[in-house]
Amino acid sequence: MKKFLIIFSIIFSAFFSQNISAQSKDKETVTFHVTMHCHTCEQKIKDNIRFEKGVTAIKTDLKAQTVEITYKSDKTDKETLSAALTKIGYKPE
Repeated sequence: MKKFLIIFSIIFSAFFSQNISAQSKDKETVTFHVTMHCHTCEQKIKDNIRFEKGVTAIKTDLKAQTVEITYKSDKTDKETLSAALTKIGYKPE
């Protein structure tokens, strides 16, 4: 019984570690320069972009005028995210 548990735990941990590495490989991050005037602009971007398919994280920096978006590359791409920013009234560069 102990041998079975040891073998099972080895197989399970090997599968689990491969699954984690596969998930981290398909994530990408893109940074856009966007003119934001206030914290309301930051919140508007976060509230709208978070609904885009594949987006996993959004960071805005009002001082640097940047929006950093982490996304799953198999679900979306930079062009789609840029279009989403344009749709809500911001010109990503």
